[in-house]
Amino acid sequence: MKQEQQVINVMRELGGIATFGKLNSKINFSEWRTKTPEASVRRIVQNSPDFFRIKPGLWALKEFEDLIHAKFEIHLGDEKEVDRFSHTYFQGLAVEVGNFLNLDTYVPYQDKNRMFIDKPLKDITSLHDILPFSYSNIVDRAKSIDVIWFNERRMPCAFFEIEHSTDIQNSLMKFYELQDLYAVFYIVADEYRHKKYDEIINRSIFKPIKDRIRFKNYESLSDTHSKEYRRKQAEALL
Repeated sequence: MKQEQQVINVMRELGGIATFGKLNSKINFSEWRTKTPEASVRRIVQNSPDFFRIKPGLWALKEFEDLIHAKFEIHLGDEKEVDRFSHTYFQGLAVEVGNFLNLDTYVPYQDKNRMFIDKPLKDITSLHDILPFSYSNIVDRAKSIDVIWFNERRMPCAFFEIEHSTDIQNSLMKFYELQDLYAVFYIVADEYRHKKYDEIINRSIFKPIKDRIRFKNYESLSDTHSKEYRRKQAEALL
């Protein structure tokens, strides 16, 4: 009970909403008698009536529910608002994971002012403009990709397309046009779209890039974000 109250208090301090990564980073685990405190936090949040789930890895306190729905324009029944919030949320997770890995991160110009929880994407990306890593026509093809990670040589090393409700084939065609780059390509989507992804990626046109494209579901991206957030916090203590 004491641990649950501690989790509630920290969530309140964070404005009533947080990813598991951020929540874990703010909790003092020194008196928790468990080898897996993050797993304990997850169980507390998932099983307590004081919390509600917004998206994979993103939870909030029930007492803040009306305020949060109004602030982030997540209104039940408004599919467009929910889709927009979802798309930006998973973009933000991919950006922060890249940041935790000490990579430069980029999102398209038209997405920069979209809100990732409590701040615009432009405030968490390290690059304002896409790096001129190749011929202008290739860079132009890449600049509409939802998230790009750049390595220390200022070359793209990973591309992410968030497929919440749009056509997976369109994203795969973007990746096909960028196949000459030495990078990994990710389709991020709900697990129920995995079957559709498998159907499309197995078409002969995508054979040259099939082994370089990964399907990452929302839960997997959320788990990666939580682990990398905690790892980065641990590094800061050393």
